[in-house]
Amino acid sequence: MGTAFGTMVEIRELKTEIAGLRTDLKRFVERANQQHTDAVLASLRKEYAGVFSDQQVRNAQEDLSARMVEGCGMRETCYGVFMEFLENSARHIRDGEVSPELIASYRSRMKELRKKGPHKQCSTCFAEVGRLFDKQVELMETLGICTKEISSSSEDTTLADETVVAELLEPVANVQRFQIAKALAAGTRTFSEISQLTGLRGGNLLFHIRKLADTGMILQRHERGDYIITDKGYRTLKAVSDLHAAIRAAE
Repeated sequence: MGTAFGTMVEIRELKTEIAGLRTDLKRFVERANQQHTDAVLASLRKEYAGVFSDQQVRNAQEDLSARMVEGCGMRETCYGVFMEFLENSARHIRDGEVSPELIASYRSRMKELRKKGPHKQCSTCFAEVGRLFDKQVELMETLGICTKEISSSSEDTTLADETVVAELLEPVANVQRFQIAKALAAGTRTFSEISQLTGLRGGNLLFHIRKLADTGMILQRHERGDYIITDKGYRTLKAVSDLHAAIRAAE
């Protein structure tokens, strides 16, 4: 009896030790993946920050020209002011870090500029400038240059439900997209490699890749280049993994 009891104790201790080793191993893998992601993003910023910045300026030039109010006597003057604003903000994409205070200062400046717009139709042009600036901030967040802004206003809190679903839950709420994100968390992948992994081809695969890319979960190094996971994508996967582990532990 004593021997059997001692064996049971040893088995329990062994199980506890194995569980501890598994937890340590999981943490090591998570740290290794995060370090890999950080290293790739740092390399991406260093190599392509200028390209991203210039592309944002070109997009601003095209979109403002197409969407600003036609026939307004102040159109050319405002276009120059808006482009100066967006060119200055786009330069920060080249920076290694952008503080929330800096982003807030740009938003404050935009509000001050809006006060000088005397006409009702000015809202159309300022809405477009705001949209373009938001796209710049999203890119900075995706590259890990700045942390995501958190608003405390009741209006933004109401909108947050749709934002969370569209930008966090929906992108990974698909088996193939989840597989893609997990694969990229372990390393870069080409389009062909992702195709072999998921069994998807052509436009069908491109749809899922674009869904992840448009929501900032993954990035392509350059045109026809490898795909990598972003800091946002990695943190989303880790949050899902942690939630799943917590639910299993509570069962």
